[in-house]
Amino acid sequence: MPSMTTNAPVLLEEHDRGVLRLTLNRPDARNALSAALMSALLESLARAADAPQTRVVVIAGAGPAFCAGHDLREMRADQRRETYERLFAQCSELMLAIVRLPKPVIAEVHGIATAAGCQLVATCDLAVAAEDARFATPGVNIGLFCSTPMVALTRAVGRKAAMEMLLTGKLIDAKTAQAIGLINRVVPREGLREAVDGLAREIAGKSALTVKIGKEAFYRQAELDLAAAYGYAAEVMTTNMLARDAGEGIDAFLAKREPVWHDR
Repeated sequence: MPSMTTNAPVLLEEHDRGVLRLTLNRPDARNALSAALMSALLESLARAADAPQTRVVVIAGAGPAFCAGHDLREMRADQRRETYERLFAQCSELMLAIVRLPKPVIAEVHGIATAAGCQLVATCDLAVAAEDARFATPGVNIGLFCSTPMVALTRAVGRKAAMEMLLTGKLIDAKTAQAIGLINRVVPREGLREAVDGLAREIAGKSALTVKIGKEAFYRQAELDLAAAYGYAAEVMTTNMLARDAGEGIDAFLAKREPVWHDR
């Protein structure tokens, strides 16, 4: 993808009713993940982690696409090994920051999400796509296997589906992406933002503490064997049960009233 010089910020931030919207803003480059854009995302996520007013994060893309992956022109401009090591380490840091963020992250996808852009979708906790969305890991077509996107992809979809995407590099449509588990929902293009906002605000209305506990536990137990996962999850539930919000939520349910969350 082209590397464009512009004075516009590479990332836009918008906050509304507990939802932080981060919009990738390199539309002429199909929002390719330049080093500057990944740095901006990392900084925004770090601030969001400690911001009580942020309860859910949405990642969207400006222009005709969600994200076309890494900026290939930028990658070819400096061909030293240490440059590539730094780039892929930064990308891995970004993906880990999304997983470790104590708040849910939703991908809002339109147009294409390819290579590291597909990796970004697979890494987000939830993903909603427009009917026009297309997904691919096409590195094999240019001699660069999508090895880092593979990490997220194989944790989001089944092995056979992941291998077909990785070995063929072909685009799949939104309905196929939903069928293999890469995304949660497919909606009309004109209703994409409304659908994402509705989902984000629904989650933002939950106890922030409970959501934080649940997201961390979800990813940690997935890496454990079955017996260890049950042992870990039982300890998490015990700790959760002692939280003020658990008591409030249960009491509200029994009293048939709406809970009042204190996020602790």
